[in-house]
Amino acid sequence: MAHECGVALAAMKEHYFDDLKMGDRFQSEPLNVTEKQLIEFAHKFDPQMFHLSRKRAERTIFKGLVASGWHTAAITMRLFVQTLNFAEGAIGLGVDELRWPNVVRPGDVLTVETEIVDARPSRSRPGLGIIRLRNVTTNQRGQIVQTMLASAMVPRRKQ
Repeated sequence: MAHECGVALAAMKEHYFDDLKMGDRFQSEPLNVTEKQLIEFAHKFDPQMFHLSRKRAERTIFKGLVASGWHTAAITMRLFVQTLNFAEGAIGLGVDELRWPNVVRPGDVLTVETEIVDARPSRSRPGLGIIRLRNVTTNQRGQIVQTMLASAMVPRRKQ
Protein backbone atom coordinates (compact mmCIF):
# COMPACT_ATOMS: atom_id res chain seq x y z
CA MET A 1 0.00 0.00 0.00
CA ALA A 2 1.62 3.28 -1.08
CA HIS A 3 0.72 6.77 0.03
CA GLU A 4 0.65 9.68 -2.43
CA CYS A 5 4.13 10.86 -1.45
CA GLY A 6 5.57 7.41 -2.09
CA VAL A 7 5.88 6.17 1.49
CA ALA A 8 4.89 2.53 1.85
CA LEU A 9 2.66 2.71 4.91
CA ALA A 10 1.94 -1.00 5.34
CA ALA A 11 5.64 -1.87 5.62
CA MET A 12 6.49 0.91 8.06
CA LYS A 13 7.38 -0.13 11.60
CA GLU A 14 5.11 1.20 14.32
CA HIS A 15 7.02 2.96 17.08
CA TYR A 16 6.21 2.89 20.76
CA PHE A 17 7.88 4.94 23.47
CA ASP A 18 9.90 1.82 24.41
CA ASP A 19 11.49 1.83 20.92
CA LEU A 20 12.91 5.35 21.32
CA LYS A 21 15.94 6.62 23.16
CA MET A 22 17.79 9.90 23.44
CA GLY A 23 19.97 10.46 20.38
CA ASP A 24 17.86 8.40 17.95
CA ARG A 25 17.53 10.05 14.54
CA PHE A 26 14.98 9.42 11.82
CA GLN A 27 14.98 10.68 8.21
CA SER A 28 11.73 11.16 6.29
CA GLU A 29 11.03 10.45 2.67
CA PRO A 30 11.14 13.56 0.45
CA LEU A 31 7.98 15.50 -0.40
CA ASN A 32 7.63 17.85 -3.37
CA VAL A 33 5.86 21.18 -2.74
CA THR A 34 3.78 22.24 -5.73
CA GLU A 35 2.65 25.74 -6.59
CA LYS A 36 -0.97 24.54 -6.57
CA GLN A 37 -0.65 23.13 -3.01
CA LEU A 38 1.09 26.28 -1.81
CA ILE A 39 -1.65 28.58 -3.16
CA GLU A 40 -4.51 26.32 -1.99
CA PHE A 41 -3.12 26.24 1.57
CA ALA A 42 -2.67 30.01 1.55
CA HIS A 43 -6.23 30.63 0.33
CA LYS A 44 -7.55 28.58 3.25
CA PHE A 45 -5.17 29.53 6.06
CA ASP A 46 -2.77 32.41 5.27
CA PRO A 47 -4.16 34.63 2.49
CA GLN A 48 -1.26 37.03 2.04
CA MET A 49 -0.23 38.18 -1.43
CA PHE A 50 3.23 36.57 -1.38
CA HIS A 51 1.52 33.19 -0.84
CA LEU A 52 -1.33 33.69 -3.34
CA SER A 53 -0.07 35.35 -6.52
CA ARG A 54 3.19 34.74 -8.33
CA LYS A 55 2.95 38.13 -10.05
CA ARG A 56 2.26 40.11 -6.86
CA ALA A 57 4.85 38.09 -4.91
CA GLU A 58 7.54 39.22 -7.38
CA ARG A 59 7.17 42.75 -5.97
CA THR A 60 7.73 41.70 -2.34
CA ILE A 61 10.92 41.12 -0.35
CA PHE A 62 10.64 37.45 -1.38
CA LYS A 63 10.89 38.24 -5.11
CA GLY A 64 8.54 35.35 -5.84
CA LEU A 65 5.90 33.01 -4.48
CA VAL A 66 6.67 31.42 -1.09
CA ALA A 67 4.88 28.95 1.15
CA SER A 68 3.29 30.05 4.39
CA GLY A 69 5.38 29.07 7.39
CA TRP A 70 2.26 27.29 8.65
CA HIS A 71 2.21 25.24 5.45
CA THR A 72 5.83 24.31 6.08
CA ALA A 73 4.86 23.32 9.64
CA ALA A 74 1.98 21.18 8.33
CA ILE A 75 4.28 19.43 5.82
CA THR A 76 6.81 18.85 8.61
CA MET A 77 4.09 17.31 10.77
CA ARG A 78 3.00 14.98 7.96
CA LEU A 79 6.55 13.80 7.25
CA PHE A 80 7.37 13.42 10.96
CA VAL A 81 4.22 11.39 11.68
CA GLN A 82 4.68 9.18 8.59
CA THR A 83 8.32 8.52 9.47
CA LEU A 84 7.88 7.66 13.14
CA ASN A 85 4.48 5.98 12.60
CA PHE A 86 3.56 6.05 16.29
CA ALA A 87 1.45 3.11 17.42
CA GLU A 88 -1.91 4.59 18.50
CA GLY A 89 -0.61 8.08 17.59
CA ALA A 90 1.32 10.70 19.53
CA ILE A 91 -0.25 13.52 21.53
CA GLY A 92 1.45 16.85 21.09
CA LEU A 93 2.20 18.62 24.36
CA GLY A 94 3.51 21.81 22.85
CA VAL A 95 6.14 23.47 20.72
CA ASP A 96 8.79 25.48 22.50
CA GLU A 97 10.64 26.71 19.44
CA LEU A 98 9.54 27.12 15.85
CA ARG A 99 11.75 28.91 13.32
CA TRP A 100 11.61 29.45 9.56
CA PRO A 101 15.14 30.57 8.60
CA ASN A 102 14.58 30.13 4.82
CA VAL A 103 11.48 30.22 2.64
CA VAL A 104 9.91 27.29 0.82
CA ARG A 105 9.19 27.87 -2.86
CA PRO A 106 7.15 25.92 -5.40
CA GLY A 107 9.16 22.95 -6.61
CA ASP A 108 11.15 22.57 -3.39
CA VAL A 109 11.55 19.03 -2.11
CA LEU A 110 11.43 18.83 1.67
CA THR A 111 12.70 16.20 4.09
CA VAL A 112 12.56 16.11 7.88
CA GLU A 113 15.17 14.79 10.26
CA THR A 114 13.82 14.02 13.72
CA GLU A 115 16.11 13.65 16.71
CA ILE A 116 14.89 12.36 20.07
CA VAL A 117 16.52 14.77 22.54
CA ASP A 118 14.94 13.31 25.68
CA ALA A 119 12.68 10.40 26.62
CA ARG A 120 11.15 9.59 30.00
CA PRO A 121 8.23 7.50 31.24
CA SER A 122 5.20 9.53 32.30
CA ARG A 123 4.97 9.75 36.08
CA SER A 124 1.18 10.11 36.10
CA ARG A 125 0.29 7.75 33.23
CA PRO A 126 2.26 4.49 33.26
CA GLY A 127 1.04 3.49 29.79
CA LEU A 128 2.67 6.54 28.22
CA GLY A 129 6.09 8.06 27.78
CA ILE A 130 7.10 11.64 27.06
CA ILE A 131 9.56 12.46 24.32
CA ARG A 132 11.23 15.72 23.50
CA LEU A 133 12.18 16.02 19.86
CA ARG A 134 13.84 18.33 17.40
CA ASN A 135 12.63 18.39 13.81
CA VAL A 136 14.83 19.99 11.16
CA THR A 137 13.19 20.42 7.76
CA THR A 138 15.49 20.98 4.78
CA ASN A 139 15.01 21.53 1.07
CA GLN A 140 16.76 19.79 -1.82
CA ARG A 141 19.69 22.24 -1.56
CA GLY A 142 20.27 21.34 2.11
CA GLN A 143 18.96 24.70 3.32
CA ILE A 144 17.11 24.58 6.63
CA VAL A 145 13.56 25.84 6.11
CA GLN A 146 12.20 25.03 9.57
CA THR A 147 13.41 23.98 13.00
CA MET A 148 11.12 22.87 15.78
CA LEU A 149 11.61 21.74 19.37
CA ALA A 150 8.55 20.00 20.81
CA SER A 151 7.26 17.46 23.33
CA ALA A 152 4.79 14.62 22.83
CA MET A 153 3.17 11.76 24.74
CA VAL A 154 3.68 8.39 23.11
CA PRO A 155 2.09 5.03 24.05
CA ARG A 156 4.24 2.37 25.72
CA ARG A 157 4.02 -1.28 24.75
CA LYS A 158 1.37 -3.21 26.65
CA GLN A 159 3.02 -5.36 29.31
